[in-house]
Amino acid sequence: MMRWLVTGGGGALGREVRALLAGGQVTALDRAGLDITDPRAVRAAVAGHDVVVNCAAWTDVDGAERAEAAATAVNGTGVRHLALACRRAGARLLHVSSDYVLSGTGTEPYPESAPTGPVNAYGRSKLAGERAVAELLPDTGYIVRTAWLYGEHGRNFVATVLALAARRDTVDVVDDQHGQPTWSYDVAGLLVALGRAGGAPPGVYHATGAGRTTWYGLARAAYELSGLDPGRVRPTTSAALVRPARRPAFSVLGHARWATAGLSGLPHWRTSLAEALRRPAFTALASRDIAS
Repeated sequence: MMRWLVTGGGGALGREVRALLAGGQVTALDRAGLDITDPRAVRAAVAGHDVVVNCAAWTDVDGAERAEAAATAVNGTGVRHLALACRRAGARLLHVSSDYVLSGTGTEPYPESAPTGPVNAYGRSKLAGERAVAELLPDTGYIVRTAWLYGEHGRNFVATVLALAARRDTVDVVDDQHGQPTWSYDVAGLLVALGRAGGAPPGVYHATGAGRTTWYGLARAAYELSGLDPGRVRPTTSAALVRPARRPAFSVLGHARWATAGLSGLPHWRTSLAEALRRPAFTALASRDIAS
C-alpha cells in the first residue's frame, strides 16, 4: 500500500485530497503541523512516504505584491525543500501550481508546454516552485496547474457571491477575465489518480474544468443553479475594480497531457458547478438568501 503525505492538509484542496485518501496510509499536515519553509522539518515529514501531494501555498495574490519575498519563501523555496526531500526519500512529488505562471495574454487555450511569463508577484513565486520541481525531480516530479478553484472549504469566489446575495440586491462582477471554474473536489480526484498511476510521465499537467467563461458568467451560473435570479449579477470591467495585483486576462488551459497518463481531464465547469452546489455548504448559502 502506498504511503501518502499531504502538505497543506488543512486548506481547501488539501482537505479534499485527505478525504479521498481516508482509510489508506495517509499523513495530512496543516501549516501548524509542517512549515515547508523549514528544511529539517520537511525532510523528517517526507521520510517514509511514497507520494507527496503538496497543497501548501501562499495564496494571497494581492498580499504577494506587498510581500513577494515572503510569498516566494513558501511557493518557491518551500517547494524546493520538498523536492530535495522527495529526491532523498525516493518519493514522487505532486505539486499544485497555478495558471498565474502564464502571461494571460493568449486567445487560445494554453498547452502544458506554453512558455511561462507571470504578470504579478504571486505568479513569479509559483513559477519558482515549478522550476524547483522540474530541476530536482525530472523523473518523479509532477506539476499540476489549476485555476479558479472553489469548494466547500475556505474562502472562494462561488461562496462569496452566494453569501453576497443575502446582503445585496445586485453584485458587480468582472466580465473581461476569461478562465475555467474548477471544483476542488474534482482536482483532488485527479491528484489521487495521478499519484496512483505509476507509469504517468512526469512534468506539467493542467487540472481545470472544461469549457470557459468569465467571472461574471460564473456568478450568473451560480445564482441560476442555486435558484436565485441571475439578473442580479451585473457585468463590470477589471479597470473599474482596482486591485494591487494585476490579473491575467485569459487563463484558459489545455488538457492534452492527461491522455499520456491514461487519465481523463475534468468535466465541463458548469456540470461540476451544478453538482457542487448541491453540497450542504453551498445550499445553505443560497437558502439563506431565499429565506430573507
